[in-house]
Amino acid sequence: MQTTADSRQGIVEAVRPVELSVVVPVFNEEESVGPLVDRVCVAMASYPDRWELILIDDGSTDATLANARKHIGREGLELRIVELQRNFGQTAAMQAGIDAATGRLIATMDGDLQNDPKDIPSMVAELERRQLDLLVGWRKNRQDGLLLRKIPSWCANYLIGRITGVKLHDYGCSLKIYRASVIKQVKLMGEMHRFIPAWVAGVVPSSRIGEMVVTHHARQHGQSKYGISRTFRVILDLLSVMFFMRYKARPGHFFGSLGLGLGAISALIMLYLFVDKFILGNDIGTRPMLMVGIVFMLSSVQLITTGILSEMIARTYYRDDASPNYIVRQVFDGSENA
Repeated sequence: MQTTADSRQGIVEAVRPVELSVVVPVFNEEESVGPLVDRVCVAMASYPDRWELILIDDGSTDATLANARKHIGREGLELRIVELQRNFGQTAAMQAGIDAATGRLIATMDGDLQNDPKDIPSMVAELERRQLDLLVGWRKNRQDGLLLRKIPSWCANYLIGRITGVKLHDYGCSLKIYRASVIKQVKLMGEMHRFIPAWVAGVVPSSRIGEMVVTHHARQHGQSKYGISRTFRVILDLLSVMFFMRYKARPGHFFGSLGLGLGAISALIMLYLFVDKFILGNDIGTRPMLMVGIVFMLSSVQLITTGILSEMIARTYYRDDASPNYIVRQVFDGSENA
């Protein structure tokens, strides 16, 4: 009789939809992946709804995958492991995890034990309480080196906030809680995981993006995958973010503005040289200003024509794309009160 009751309970648990998916990309974390699974299980033990853990093995060359597979079938744990064919990088691994997630909410975190999964339930509650679409962890007491990690991170966070308009203290924290319906509208590419709040701000108001102080631990095993060179990549990525956020649907305005600006400067230079040549009678044939004016004029024409071509490409893209250029969150028609 008890066996029948347990079977029914198992069927009910399987039918109940997943509320939360915990996504963790891992790469060469053979010493950390076991303790990671243990900590997630302990942290989520009191979570009242159904949840799942998704590990993304990003082409590890050590025993990370083998150590992770030992936990498949563990009691009280719904574990799925997605093995990528090679190392594609953290952004691609995170995208693979988000695509595989079935929960209404998605939590992401690093696999190096620096993020604490005990923060996940409280972050989920905070996201629901504040009616947010994205809640970002803030490593207020970050346990990393000052010169190579903290200072570059502070600079990057300031620049990202200034350019994107999304004011957060810590863009780089991987511990985040999303509404799946929102994050699945964002396609992650390149190294965009650093700018997820900025990309999310492209589909929801920035007022629905918040942050919360979380625990941060020092790395216990392995070596960091990042160095000081990351700062230069962040600057390049930031320029791309700025362009796509502001000019994705109207690239002609970006190139056209630059072209018109150079054209105006060229016109002023040529007008000055015209007066100097034909009114004042001075020789301008060997003056560097003449060459500068000609170069600015040619650059202006080139930028304006580039803007026109980019507008044609953008319009073709949006015409052929089946998705609309707007996103509906919800429709209220009174039926909910019926």
